[in-house]
Amino acid sequence: MVATKTLMTIAELERLPAEDGVRYELDGGDLVRMTFPKPRHNLLVGRIYRILLEFAERTALGIVYPSDTGYVLSRDPDTLRGPDVTYLPARRASLVDPDQHIEGAPDLAVEVVSPSDSAEDLDKKVKQYLAAGGHTVWIVYPLTRTVQVYQADGGVRQLTGDQILEAPELLPGFAVPVSRLFEA
Repeated sequence: MVATKTLMTIAELERLPAEDGVRYELDGGDLVRMTFPKPRHNLLVGRIYRILLEFAERTALGIVYPSDTGYVLSRDPDTLRGPDVTYLPARRASLVDPDQHIEGAPDLAVEVVSPSDSAEDLDKKVKQYLAAGGHTVWIVYPLTRTVQVYQADGGVRQLTGDQILEAPELLPGFAVPVSRLFEA
């Protein structure tokens, strides 16, 4: 007899008791246990959030959400992810129910790499975001000070130093040197 694996739903995940220093995501119904990130990670996430937030407030083009906003990427089995920073254009953000997880991928998902992140896990997340309707994914590597940019059209770029990070179709007018993300 072959044992079958029990997959968890988002509703079941939400009923789990809170555990200090731990948060959860669902990956195709599999519970993913994640510990809180270290200060270097959070400082970088905060900087990226602030840069995008200033742009969004200045242009009124969309909304930037801080880390751990839940996005339902698939159902049955459920995939619920909480990228480090996300962006939704204003037209889509206006449809968001503030008391529910957001259905579909963020238009822009930003993941800042932690020491515990594997290349396989990051690749899987990128594919999940894009398959669920995401437009652009930025994977930010703190130690090498680089950003890998993945786009729904299959384009992939790696940027570093004074190369310009932008997403013209999604964030018209936004342009920042990669080095600015890593300034102290």
